Amino acid sequence: MPREKRLVRRAKKNKPIRQVAAVPYRPTTDGGIEVLLVTSNTTRRFIVPKGWPMKSKTGREAAAQEAFEEAGVRGEPSEKPFGAYAYWKRLSGSFVKVNVKVFMLAVDEVLADWEEQGKRARAWLSPADAATLIDEPELAALVLSLVDHPPAKEPRKARPAAKAARPRRGKAVAPES
Repeated sequence: MPREKRLVRRAKKNKPIRQVAAVPYRPTTDGGIEVLLVTSNTTRRFIVPKGWPMKSKTGREAAAQEAFEEAGVRGEPSEKPFGAYAYWKRLSGSFVKVNVKVFMLAVDEVLADWEEQGKRARAWLSPADAATLIDEPELAALVLSLVDHPPAKEPRKARPAAKAARPRRGKAVAPES
């Protein structure tokens, strides 16, 4: 069944419709941060990368995947949601209310080419400037709160050290001449 029909059915049954989002950010030279916004596919308004939950991924992993696909950035998503907001999603014949969990994404890599590059524009902005461009009031308030409370980059989880290559045992062989 097409996604749009499922969304309308869920909305008519008063079941929540959920998405996940990422607020990609990076430090600035003056000690602040800037956040990354992308344009939506249809209305070309500035939004944060967001999408549907994925069966094989946690909310934070799905948010990071959306940021990779829609904005061409990789990074470490926050363990816990930064916040949430609701918006009205425009469908072909109606609107449905969608609840979105928002995860911060500490950006490690910005790709020059990415999957949705031809469909979206992206812009790095101060949280204050980004908030003025976002139409969803609750999301704008979340982004604006970063002015006074910027996230501390969470340390990456320690990865096990690679095993050193063991020297081969046996007879040494002289190189061929």
